[in-house]
Amino acid sequence: MTPPRPSGRARRSRARFKAGFTMMELLIVLVIISLLAALVGPMLYKRIKPAKQTVAHAQITNFMSALDTYFIDVGSYPTTQQGLRALRVRPQEGAGWNGPYLTKEIPADPWGHDYVYRAPGRNGGYEILSYGADGREGGTDENQDITSWESRN
Repeated sequence: MTPPRPSGRARRSRARFKAGFTMMELLIVLVIISLLAALVGPMLYKRIKPAKQTVAHAQITNFMSALDTYFIDVGSYPTTQQGLRALRVRPQEGAGWNGPYLTKEIPADPWGHDYVYRAPGRNGGYEILSYGADGREGGTDENQDITSWESRN
């Protein structure tokens, strides 16, 4: 015994259901997604800038801890020529070196530039700098320099 055939009305509703979305429905969805992106996008972008500066402060603080341990072992900070690399690789003048003092390779700053290390720094001891987004000394906002002196506070 064969099942009864659906009526013409039921066949039309199934066929319409299988047809998919109309062009108008797709356009409405695209407009809604565009509006959400226009509203949320700038808010996310505003949060990315300070996040990069926070990462730079955290990395500099990590370097500072490693440099203090290096100082305890060696009796001095690495020279400018030895740089932060002395925290990972034993320098030739590294009597007492008991590293590596960093578990990972020395990262670039959040903008892709190398950190600047000076010893002695402008105020004695050492100085670690990130020049910000522009990679040049000075600047404001995203281009502001981030230094080890700021990270100590």
